[in-house]
Amino acid sequence: MVILRDLPAYEIERDGYRLSTDRTKLDLDLVHSYLAGDSYWARGLDRALFERALEGSVPVAIYAPDGSLATFARVVTDLAIFAYLRDVFTLPAHRGRGLAAWLAEAIRQHPELASVTTWMLATRDAHAVYAKAGFLPVPHPEYYMSVPKPDETP
Repeated sequence: MVILRDLPAYEIERDGYRLSTDRTKLDLDLVHSYLAGDSYWARGLDRALFERALEGSVPVAIYAPDGSLATFARVVTDLAIFAYLRDVFTLPAHRGRGLAAWLAEAIRQHPELASVTTWMLATRDAHAVYAKAGFLPVPHPEYYMSVPKPDETP
């Protein structure tokens, strides 16, 4: 059985940007700061909870030519059939370059994710970005259910 933490790093390049799943390269302070302070979906996220979530995920980062973080996401997956792309963000200095769409498409080429046939994500405002990467509205949304977050009303 493959342990997420032990997956070999997957890296590819495009236009001087490098996509990498190497956990050792992540700036956890920066990623957590953005998620907890600037995202609408994880505002106030506890640092320890974030680190625990990351342990159960494949981290994906895109680094600028100077090595600084440009885009981040994580994939929650069983490495066999299902993967959920979440926590995607691109820092302001790197927006408009198609990095999030590239990440959403390129991560599906990771050798350990090659057998995954069901990919999902949720977004409030970036449907066009992910459509470029092949994501479509779910067929039969009436089949899907969720448990509301404590601060949401059903």
